Parts: sequence; structure tokens; C-alpha cells
Amino acid sequence: MTRHTLWYEQPAKEWNEALPVGNGSLGGMVFGEILKEKITLNEDTVWYGGKRDRNNPDALTNLPKVRELLFAGKLKEAEELADLALTGVPYTQRHYEPLGELLLHFKHESSEFKHYKRELDLKKASAITTYECNGVTYKRELITSYPDQSLILRLTASESESISLNLMFDREKATCLDEANSEAGHYLSMSGVTGGKDGIGFHTILKAIPVGGEVYTIGNRLVVKKADSLTVVLVASTTFRQKDPETWCKEQVNRVAQKSYDQLLVDHIQDYQALYEKMELELVDDNSLKSMPTDQRLQRMKDGKSDNGLMNLYFHFGRYLLISSSRPGSLPANLQGIWNAEMLPPWDSKFTININTQMNYWPAEICNLSECHLPLFDLIERMRVTGRETAQSMYGCRGFVAHHNTDIWADTAPQDLYMPATNWTLGAAWLCLHLWEHYEFTGDREFLKKTYETMKEAALFFVDFLVEDDAGQLVTAPSVSPENRYLLPSGESGTLCIGPAMDSQILYALFSNCIRATELLDEDHQFATELKEIRRRLPETVIGKNGQIQEWLKDYEEAEPGHRHISHLFALHPGNQIVPHSTPELAAAAIQTLEGRLAHGGGHTGWSRAWIINMWARLGQAERAYEHMTALLNHSTLPNLFDNHPPFQIDGNFGGTAAVAEMILQSHNGEIHLFPALPSSWATGSVRGIKARGGFELTLQWESGHLSKGEIKSLLGGHCVIRSAIPLIVKCEGKQLVLNEMEQDVYQFESVKNQTYQLVKASEL
Repeated sequence: MTRHTLWYEQPAKEWNEALPVGNGSLGGMVFGEILKEKITLNEDTVWYGGKRDRNNPDALTNLPKVRELLFAGKLKEAEELADLALTGVPYTQRHYEPLGELLLHFKHESSEFKHYKRELDLKKASAITTYECNGVTYKRELITSYPDQSLILRLTASESESISLNLMFDREKATCLDEANSEAGHYLSMSGVTGGKDGIGFHTILKAIPVGGEVYTIGNRLVVKKADSLTVVLVASTTFRQKDPETWCKEQVNRVAQKSYDQLLVDHIQDYQALYEKMELELVDDNSLKSMPTDQRLQRMKDGKSDNGLMNLYFHFGRYLLISSSRPGSLPANLQGIWNAEMLPPWDSKFTININTQMNYWPAEICNLSECHLPLFDLIERMRVTGRETAQSMYGCRGFVAHHNTDIWADTAPQDLYMPATNWTLGAAWLCLHLWEHYEFTGDREFLKKTYETMKEAALFFVDFLVEDDAGQLVTAPSVSPENRYLLPSGESGTLCIGPAMDSQILYALFSNCIRATELLDEDHQFATELKEIRRRLPETVIGKNGQIQEWLKDYEEAEPGHRHISHLFALHPGNQIVPHSTPELAAAAIQTLEGRLAHGGGHTGWSRAWIINMWARLGQAERAYEHMTALLNHSTLPNLFDNHPPFQIDGNFGGTAAVAEMILQSHNGEIHLFPALPSSWATGSVRGIKARGGFELTLQWESGHLSKGEIKSLLGGHCVIRSAIPLIVKCEGKQLVLNEMEQDVYQFESVKNQTYQLVKASEL
């Protein structure tokens, strides 16, 4: 099998072994059962309930009291009042639900099966199940097409009249659906309302298209007898997108059914590969392992063996998941992408925006999937509207604000009655850093002009919200350091605080981005001047008594020193305020911080481990990054390669994918750093299509841990700065360029838009 295929020798026994397919809005999990196949279905807008105003009407009058208590050191009184006045009413947002299940009960003349294989082809975005029964080879191929907005299942057999089965829809044993019908013309449909006031109405319909045989309906089942082949087209929609989802579904399924399966497949693959084929990675590995099923390779790693090929597959699987769960027009990838089987999923399968949603999009730009970033920006724009209401009604501030969660309705009021997380106002500020990130990679000036006002409004909230402390600094109050607790000298545990390190680090980044945007757009200079003064008064990142980056404004002890959140290292990653060669003391303190976390059991959740890999990569600690990449697979990866929090949570997949890219290339410090954390185990390899900030796209080959040859394409023109561990020569059209060596191993030249430059080791000339 290729390095782009997951495959197994047996059906999935549970959901965590099933294989995911998706087109951004419509998703499925394929079990590959022989007799009773189950495909769990998701549509990204099937959420419980309608829009609500959850802003606490008593927040504004009590905010000064909470601050007064905090500054007076009356922690418990402040937390008790905040729990009443600064939480949402009601305190929870809406939750994501599954669409349902498609059940297929096959009729075989024998109960003996052989040559079974279940696979997920990442290059074609198709899930395929094959087996042999009574001398007949059966094949099922399932795709979710973005151009045709449908899930399409193709059933074939090596002999005619061999396909017989019953099909039906189900949803939580039929307790959570209103109608399940069959209709003449080979249709099945399922519909309902998710519940709650103004709940979301959903509708899904499938059409069976047989070749040969007989198809008819009985009750709410579709019966297929002795067909030569069968194509099933399924579409779904909700009242979130369509005024009349039933009519839309009927029209859509009939439109798609007019096309041949071959054409549907070609259109799907062409659309999908326009994204997937933009990048390639090959970590040289043991080719003999390619004949081993994916779950066995994973177990082999858990048993202590190395496997570059599995790491390579894991990387591409992450890219596949992002394409499959986040396409223009869809909602962003949530805590589970789009794949959720539970009516009440863990953490509601929402958008958790104190790291998890952000982590979902860490690979988007560097892995050449900028288009997949767009659904997040759409959500931010909707949050801007609701966030203005929250900012004004709860805090009396201009601009917009969000807390540590949001949902389909872009709800920005505080979530949960959970003091370590609820009273944190930096959600929108962090999300808006992704707008700048997209600009840095693409150089899209029109995008920057369109989104500057959004970044400005996120910053404007804090112009009003920040307060002066006793040292004359401007601090957030109240706040928390997600989702950690500190210990007071008395032994008392606390969460609510003033000016935690992460807050100031995020605000420093947001203000800096806004200031730079005003320079590029040549507008709003007065606001930039105001931000510069506020930025100057933000608390700086400091080193604590144990040599660590200090998490809180005071150097408290941690109640849980191995905590999964490492919020105070935001400045290291995904921020760029701690850089080993320019801030060595802070970098050393970051190392101390990570070592302290890990010594106390840190990295025990999949997403936290993924974040740790990214941070070791930023610190240039190649072998440590590799150690934790191995641990991510060994301890936090399920048989289908989904990340295991536990339970399943997709951010670890995306964080791990981004980490692999960060080990090979970094560009967060105004320069393109080649192989900043390349481990010895990846001594030989190649990458194509990896992106760098400034609008550069690179192709690199390396041997013995060093560049053997490479190309860099400048998509925008302008300064190109390269940091390399070995001396380099840059050529263009066969001519050697004169480089400006800014410091040892750092080279600068002026690039021309759309020109490609060759990178050559100086020792080879």
C-alpha cells in the first residue's frame, strides 16, 4: 500500500476504529461491516436548539465589585460573585448532534468470507471495503463530494445479480427523529427538529440507483434484490442554511443522480486533489512495513519500534481531516471535526477557543491549505456581531469579546460554571490572530483591508477593559490562566486572577498586528498610536523563582504542576515573542517550564502532547520533539489514527500535523528557517509545497540531516531571508545571486514575484 492509505484486515468493532469521510459540511464514519454495515452521518449544522441571548444582565453592575475584591486579595469572595454575575444565563451554549445512521443489511448466500480489506485512500478521499463471498468479490466505495454536496456509495460485485440488501435510516434508535419514510422512485428520507426553542430542522434523503435487479420500498425500508451494481446518493441540509431543507434535498439528490458514478467520482477527485496534492512529504522509512495493516503498525510503535512511514501517514491524515471538515461554506472544524456519534458529546463538541479551535487551524497555512482556513473567518465575523452585544451589556466596553467557547450561533457569552475557564475574555482576541496569520502567508492585501476592522474591534474591547494595577501596568481583570489553578501561601487554591501571562502575550500580538496593519494600509494611525502606548504598559513575560516562565502576575505555585494547558508559553508557540537566538534567556526559561510540566505528568492529553511537540520544535530541540511525536502516536492515537484526548478530540491530529511541518520549516521570526528541529530519525526525506510567511512556497530534499537541494518560489516578491545550518548558494535561471549575509548562516536577497530560486549547498560548488 502507498504512504497515503490507511488499511485494515477486519471491520471496525467500534466508532473509534471506523474511517472518516467528509466534504466540510457532510461527514460519515464507515465501519466496513460485512452483513450489517453502519455509516454514521453528520451534517455540520445539526445542533440542538436555536439562538439565545445568554448575556448576564447583572454583569456590568457587579464587574467593579469583582475587581475591587480581586485587588484587595479577597479571592474567594471575588470568585463567588463572579460565579453569580459573570457567567452566562443559562450557563451553557448549544451542543452538536449527529445527523443519524445509514444502515445496510446485506443478503449473502454464505456466511464464509475471505480476502477482507478496509481502507481509506487519502489521495482520492474514498473509503473502500472489499471481500469475497461464495466466489464473488464485493466492493463498496464511499465518497463525500464537495462539488456535488453529497455522500455517494457505490456497490459492485464481480458477478451479476449478486447485490441484495435492505437500507434504512436511524437516529438514536428512532427516538430523536420525527419522520423516517420511503418513497416511490427509490427514495428514503429522514427528518426532524433538534429540540429546544426554535430548534434546527434537518432533512436527509437518499436515492438508490440500481443496474439490474429489483428495487422497492416496504415501510420505511428500501429493498434491493439481485442488482448488478448499486449507487446510493445521499444529501442533507438544515434550516440553518435552507429555508426549506426538504425541497432543497429533493432537488439536490435528483440533480446529483443524473450524473454517472464515474463522473461523480472524477469531479470529486479533481476537486479534492486540487487541495491535497498541493503538498507532499516523504520521510524515508522501511518499505517492508507497507504490507502491514495500519493498526498493526500503530501497535508495533506502541511496542517500542520506530516507524517513519506511519508518522508520514499520520501527517497526511491530518491534512486529509482538515480538507474533509473545513471547506468554504461549511462551519469550521469543531472539537471532533465533523465526526460525532453522541447526542450529548464530550464538551458538547463545540468550538473551544482557549486553544482547541485555534489548534485545529495551525496546519492550514504552513501545509498549503489556506482555503480551509476560511470557515473559521466566517465564524469570527458572525461572532463580531454577537460579541459586540456581550462587550457592551456585560462589560460596558466597545469592540467585541468572546470567552472560552462558542457554538453554531456564534454565542459569545461565558460558558460553563467552571471558574478555571469561564471568566476569560481572550477568545476573540486569539481567534483574530488567525486573520493576521492568513495575511502573512498569502499577502492578500484585500483580505487584510476587509478584516482589519475585525482585528481592530477585538483590540478595542481591551482598550476599554484593561485596568491599571498598583505597578502602573494595564492588566486584564478578572481573568484566569486557562484552565489552571494556583496556590496562595496559605495553601488556598485559586483560579480567578489579574493579568495572567497568556493574556498579555495574546494582547501584545493582537496590538502589534493591528499596528502593522495600519502601516500597510496607511490608515487609522491615531488608533495605532493609542495601541502602542497601551502595549508599552502591558506586563512583560518574566522568569519566575524556579527559572520558569511565570504563569501569573505573581509567582504562585501551581496546584497541578503537570497541567495539560501550558498557557504561559503562548509567547513561544503559537506566538513569536520567545525565539531562541534573539531571546535566549526566555527560551531557557521556556525549556525549564516544559521540563517541569513533563516531570509532573504533563502531555497526558493528545492535544497537549501535540502542543508540546510544536514548542520543542520552536526551541530547536529536534530529538525532544521527535520523542513526543512518538509519544503522541504511542499513547494518544486510536486505531483509525484519530487523536485520543481521551476521548476522541481532533485538535491533537491537527496539532501533530502542524508540529511535523514546524520541525521541517519555520518562518515566524521574519526569516525562513530550514530544518530548525529535524531529528536524526528523519535524516533523509523530501517535502514539496510547504509554505512560509511572506508568500513563499518551498520544495526541499535532505540527506544526512542537511539540505541536498531545494527550490523556493516567491509568490509575492520582496525580501527573502533564509536561516540555514549549512552555507547556501541561491541561484536563479542558472545565475548565482549575490547574498547579503545578515549574520552567520542567515542570508537575504530580493525576490521577484512568481520567480523560482534554487537552493544549493555552498560545498557542492
